[in-house]
Amino acid sequence: MNYDTKTLGEIGEWGSGGTPLSSKLEYYNGTIPWLIIEDLNDGIVTTSQKTITELGLKNSSAKIVEPSTLLIAMYGSIGKLGIAGISCATNQAIAYCRCNPGLIDVNFLFYYLLFSREKLLDMGKGNTQQNIGQAVLKEYPVPLPPLTEQHRIADLLSRADRLRRLRRTTRELGNTLLQSVFLEMFYYRKEKWELSTIEDLAKKKSNSIRTGPFGSQLLHSEFTETGDVLVLGIDNAVQNQFDWGKPRYISKQKYQELKRYAVFSQDLLITIMATTGRCAVVPDDIPLAINTKHLCCITLDQTKCLPSFLHGCILYLPSVLKQMGVSERGAVMPGLNMEIIRNLIVPVPSITQQEQFATVVRRVEVIRANMGESERQAEGLFQSLLNEAFRG
Repeated sequence: MNYDTKTLGEIGEWGSGGTPLSSKLEYYNGTIPWLIIEDLNDGIVTTSQKTITELGLKNSSAKIVEPSTLLIAMYGSIGKLGIAGISCATNQAIAYCRCNPGLIDVNFLFYYLLFSREKLLDMGKGNTQQNIGQAVLKEYPVPLPPLTEQHRIADLLSRADRLRRLRRTTRELGNTLLQSVFLEMFYYRKEKWELSTIEDLAKKKSNSIRTGPFGSQLLHSEFTETGDVLVLGIDNAVQNQFDWGKPRYISKQKYQELKRYAVFSQDLLITIMATTGRCAVVPDDIPLAINTKHLCCITLDQTKCLPSFLHGCILYLPSVLKQMGVSERGAVMPGLNMEIIRNLIVPVPSITQQEQFATVVRRVEVIRANMGESERQAEGLFQSLLNEAFRG
């Protein structure tokens, strides 16, 4: 872009917030929305996880930020953005800019900083938590086309942005549909089904509930980007549906040592390390594969229990979630292990009832795949326009 440039410090009034003393209960749970980094959504911010009182505002360095003020994270998630859609305060990890409307359109600046995020991340300092101070931010250059051109660019990008957000929301609604159907069929009806442990529902063979190889059995150095045998890990199940992720492989020779860890179509994967309690059903077109130690893999006796039904139990059923120690925020206890999974008690409706749910799952998966493709296309369009607008 061959336009005049100014620094961020020259295009508006900058500041940052503060945090009232956490020991003063009278400073919190008031009427003033108080933003933390997690509230920034790369869009218009209209809600906050926390609120403070007038007394908390008065006795801290927090300040009121008016609507249409640009917000940017300085710590941790450097460059995470928002535009205030409400009057609010922020903590000290968020910088704000009240843009000079005679110089810059706040939406134009928002998209320019979104485009610049990787550069801002590279400018971060600190060993444990990356941070970027206001002084550094204020020196960052901004191209300034005429305001009419800024408005045009911002309007074009905002329309593409709305499209990708709509596609994302539609996909998320598809995800919640399965939860609603499952709970309606197997929870709200309050039918009395027999109960069983997952161990009793697994195939009656050795190693039907297993994790992957530990320690020196399988080293990261043995993974390759191409090969004969796929290696499944957390990334394949972390979205609660199977994701091919970035494939990694081992050789057939290595597989001969590890074939007891083989994964088969319609196996159920549960994450037991790092992000625990996520769950996915292995698709029918899985090639020869094994799983890592980060996953529990279950081969079910499908005359008793269908994978899509057990998947629903682990993700949605309150009695099962309680056994897994799920917190109010949805996180699973860090101690999730094979023994806990084996002994999880689940209801066992008839296979006919389970198949009715499985039919819904198959239909939703087709819709979700179409939604995913639409989302990828919308995201590609947005990124292309963003590069065209600011890379020239």
